Amino acid sequence: MFTIQTLNNISRSGLDRLPANLYRVASEVDAPDAVLVRSADLHAVPIPASVKAVARAGAGTNNIPVAALSARGVPVFNAPGANANAVKELVVAGMLLAARNLADALAFVRGLTPDGELERRVEAEKKRFVGSELAGKTLGVVGLGAIGVKVANAAHALGMGVIGFDPYMTVDGAWQLSADVAKAGSLNELFAASDYISFHVPLNDKTRGTFGLPALELVRPGVVLLNFAREGVVDAAALRKGLDEGRIGRYVCDFPDADLLGDARVIALPHLGASTGEAEENCAAMVVDQLRDFLEHGNTRNSVNFPETRMARAGRARICIANSNRPNMIGQLSHALGQAGVNIAQMHNASRGELAYSLIDVDSPVPDSLVAAIAAIDGILSVRVIGT
Repeated sequence: MFTIQTLNNISRSGLDRLPANLYRVASEVDAPDAVLVRSADLHAVPIPASVKAVARAGAGTNNIPVAALSARGVPVFNAPGANANAVKELVVAGMLLAARNLADALAFVRGLTPDGELERRVEAEKKRFVGSELAGKTLGVVGLGAIGVKVANAAHALGMGVIGFDPYMTVDGAWQLSADVAKAGSLNELFAASDYISFHVPLNDKTRGTFGLPALELVRPGVVLLNFAREGVVDAAALRKGLDEGRIGRYVCDFPDADLLGDARVIALPHLGASTGEAEENCAAMVVDQLRDFLEHGNTRNSVNFPETRMARAGRARICIANSNRPNMIGQLSHALGQAGVNIAQMHNASRGELAYSLIDVDSPVPDSLVAAIAAIDGILSVRVIGT
């Protein structure tokens, strides 16, 4: 029986994928085997030593101490792409809001009074909200992951020219991307070619300030920036300068900023990117399935800190080992199993950065003395046995 602690409301359709005979799910748990979370900040709370995995029903993991968990040999799972359609639709809505001045037009209509002047005022003032069409304009997409690819394809379907940039694009992403999307050789090329620029990258040291002061010298006057990724991807000083000088015509984002409130050129939404019932269900279902596969079989899918590792079960038991990625670790593990007289039926090992992970299926029961011997090897972060 595995115990799962939920720190936020997780979609019931996801939790229902946890069989009642194998899992107990509760918000208050003393020694959980795993933690399911959405927005709760795990940096601010102690994570029990019993936790074998942390799973977030969403894409970003900024609220999870990934490095600290890696040092403990604990995988962190997320649900990349599960909310991609919801975000894509909101980005398209953001482009339409900016292009057709819809926010200003709606505010104008809300201020009308139901009197004899209504029709005259509408006809007299609608010219204030004349906008432009998306068809024929160029959208630059920074980051061609699950969301970026969907945004690029949707923009192409709307008649826009699309140029994308992502030096780390996956093979799966390339297959899904429309062949009509142009590939930029650099960010500068994309910035110079775009009427609209949409950002779809995680926030880290490499992506912070992706759009900075130098970009202002490259963009077309009146460019529209769409930031449904993270606030720091667009540098605050560059944004302020660009708005003040008219280099940036509109800034559409998913997180209100106190310094930008009241600026008519800024359209800020209250973090609605993945706020659809469908996206919450998709994220919960995806991450629950990944968590089950890890707890029951040791496999790691869509982990942000562990390598992708999947192996069908064989033998009598499975040993799951996380360790520092250094030479001779496999040799030491094999020696420990040999000393214990335990035969290896099959084995898979993979690494990711400073961390390595092994699945070892064996033909006999795993004695506690073997687990202790493996745990005592310098560099071992965690050891877990599945099966008898």
